[in-house]
Amino acid sequence: MKHAVIPVAGLGTRLLPATKSQPKEMLPVGRKPIVQYIVEELIRVGISEILFITGPGKTSIENHFDINHELVQSLRETGKEELLAELEFDRFHVQYYYTRQRQLRGLGHAVLCASSFVGSEPFVVALGDSLIGLNAQSDVVRRMQRCFDDHVCTAVIAFEEVPEHEIPQYGIAQPAGDEEFFKVLDIIEKPELDEAPSNLAVAARYIFSPRIFDALERTRPGKGGEIQLTDAIKLLIEEGENVYGVRLNGSEHRYDIGNFESYFRAFTEFALADEKYGASLREYIAGLNGG
Repeated sequence: MKHAVIPVAGLGTRLLPATKSQPKEMLPVGRKPIVQYIVEELIRVGISEILFITGPGKTSIENHFDINHELVQSLRETGKEELLAELEFDRFHVQYYYTRQRQLRGLGHAVLCASSFVGSEPFVVALGDSLIGLNAQSDVVRRMQRCFDDHVCTAVIAFEEVPEHEIPQYGIAQPAGDEEFFKVLDIIEKPELDEAPSNLAVAARYIFSPRIFDALERTRPGKGGEIQLTDAIKLLIEEGENVYGVRLNGSEHRYDIGNFESYFRAFTEFALADEKYGASLREYIAGLNGG
């Protein structure tokens, strides 16, 4: 599996004013912008072609993954060669592609924009505002690839157990069992607590066969004219397609950078884990709290 799609077209309105002129996917968490962690996660599992589904104001993402020859030359000429290691991602063996979601019609529509890029091959979808695991050290996509192949799936979705009060915020699975890999019998978008079949919430990583595009074409727009990816997955399940879930393990907490509270928490955890500055930062925070 070599293709991945990263939707990054959203406006990030819950993070204003920080996102007025800066894509939320480019906000730093620790030392790196959010989207760089996601790209590194995908490359570690063998992805070699990545399509960003962008929108207005997202050109800084393209700039970030371009090679800046002037910057490299300046670092060399000023004796700062050691900083070149921070630009190691420039040398990843990966091809980047970009296309615009010309109308913001939901995540399902964003994925549909990738149909020409994907062709007839299966592909990964990784949401551009969600990190999996501290410093994004997760192999959940590799496990999803194994599940996709072993069970001859049309779709594989990552799921995370969430507290009861968070259930109404996510798509929730009805699992066929309690194993790491499980067949998804149904998926319900943002259910009330008494309607939720489990506490397994969709966790921002998917693998699809190209059959998802036909399902998306036949999915009716919902609120605000948006085409919901969850609705298309539900259609696949209803039509008897093989849809599986993979559980995140205990070390694979999902950091959903959707609002300032979750962003502050993610930045703090990543900063405290920093090899160079984490220890001194812990001391500083302890001092703020009176020891």
